[in-house]
Amino acid sequence: MAENQKRVFWEALILSVFVFSIGVALGFYIESSRADKITDIYTNSEINLLDIKLQSQLYDLSGIDCDAAAEENLRFGDSIYSEARTLERYENAQRLSESLTFQHKKYDILRVSFWLNSIKIRERCNSTYHTILYIYQYNDPSIEQKAKQSVFSNLLAEVKAKKGSDVALVPIAGDLNLSSIELIKRIYKIDKLPAILIDQDTKITDLQSSEQILNILQ
Repeated sequence: MAENQKRVFWEALILSVFVFSIGVALGFYIESSRADKITDIYTNSEINLLDIKLQSQLYDLSGIDCDAAAEENLRFGDSIYSEARTLERYENAQRLSESLTFQHKKYDILRVSFWLNSIKIRERCNSTYHTILYIYQYNDPSIEQKAKQSVFSNLLAEVKAKKGSDVALVPIAGDLNLSSIELIKRIYKIDKLPAILIDQDTKITDLQSSEQILNILQ
């Protein structure tokens, strides 16, 4: 009887260790897969960053073909926003690491470059699309702040879904110590996050519904 109990104990232990090992391996694989996907998106963003810088230089060199510039810029903006939503899902499920934060900084530089390019085209071509800069806290937001940012993100997604390419929506982290973003916050007197800046002249820090923004965009 004692021998049988010992054998059952060892069999149960081996099975438990095996199941635990499978769980750990699966968790590692899923996290590694997410990290690889994030890296792929960031690598692509580096190419896009160089591309948008060249776009801006070409406009300065040869003048702007307004229709082509606006169309290409808004197409690029839709791509950036789509990637931003994908990254948000992956980053919410991934442990934040120093490497990931470094990659996010590079991506935010791309987004700021796009935002500035959008402003330039809008002003020089009298374009009718709107720019919305959404600045949020990336590192360790409180539970209250995280909930508020989730509301902001969802309501801005509703605005983007309704307005489409009539809106260039640019989400960036406001707490990664990037000089350009710190300067934006200082210029527009943004001292708490999250915050929304519409067409550089309307600042929103409390958002209750998407209609609140849609009314401004009319």
